Amino acid sequence: MKVFVTGVGGQLGYDVVNELIGRGVSCVGSDVAPSYSGTLGGAAAQAPYEPLDITDEAAVMETIQRIRPDAVIHCAAWTAVDLAEDEDKKETVRRVNAEGTEHVARACAAVDAKMIYISTDYVFDGQGTKAWQPDCEAYAPLNYYGQTKLDGERAVAGNLNRYFIVRIAWVFGKNGNNFIRTMLKVGKDHEQLRVVDDQIGTPTYTYDLAALLADMVQSEKYGYYHASNEGGYISWYDFAVEIFRQAAALGHEEYDGDHLEVQPVTTEEYGASKARRPKNSRLDKSKLREQGFTPLPDWRDALQRYLRDIM
Repeated sequence: MKVFVTGVGGQLGYDVVNELIGRGVSCVGSDVAPSYSGTLGGAAAQAPYEPLDITDEAAVMETIQRIRPDAVIHCAAWTAVDLAEDEDKKETVRRVNAEGTEHVARACAAVDAKMIYISTDYVFDGQGTKAWQPDCEAYAPLNYYGQTKLDGERAVAGNLNRYFIVRIAWVFGKNGNNFIRTMLKVGKDHEQLRVVDDQIGTPTYTYDLAALLADMVQSEKYGYYHASNEGGYISWYDFAVEIFRQAAALGHEEYDGDHLEVQPVTTEEYGASKARRPKNSRLDKSKLREQGFTPLPDWRDALQRYLRDIM
């Protein structure tokens, strides 16, 4: 089997390539950069690399037809949610998340390749308290990023029969910035932090997600899935508290309760961001077990492994 992976310069794409190579699966990585960044290590640095701008329809078709993969795992995306609200950025966001995804889907159709598309809980309205089901069609994105990711979902489903659409939330990985890195950075310089406690979801460690995607791509169990780490639903405040607790347990005293206080606040008290944020990011992941896939480990365990790697 040969797998083409987009977005290998990001958190998820990087881990996916490493996972596939570790399993002995032939793969080719791609990103918009002319070559791999010097910061990339592990097996991914040795994988064949194809520079590719997914907004260039002709280039996408030529590249995928030349490589002729059996499957494409499409991780490339615009993920700067607040920046996506800027009027001068919206065209670029649409071209990457919606049009770029359609280019990849059409190229997959041309070579009869299956496709995995990484989406988000932001395709829903983020209201209520019930966990979103993977086959729910009550789409109502709160922000422009969510709308373009939904457009990407529709592009995949409209061009292919063999596809997986995998929605994730609260992503963190070693190859990029994320909430954990932000908390560790600001926690060093402040005695007190305010973190929202009314936005509820579950973190997703890209290392763990990559293993699931590798399982999926070697199966024929197509459809919509939700995937994040297990361990129950939490708030961003809960997540921050656990980040600092585990960091302190690793010997970083600047994060313990004597040096840093974390205060819970509502979204309204914290202040509005450019993009509206969902308060309900709960994802129902039971379909994974139903289809024979192994759920992701507990998010606390994932956090512990991640911190040990980066601190």
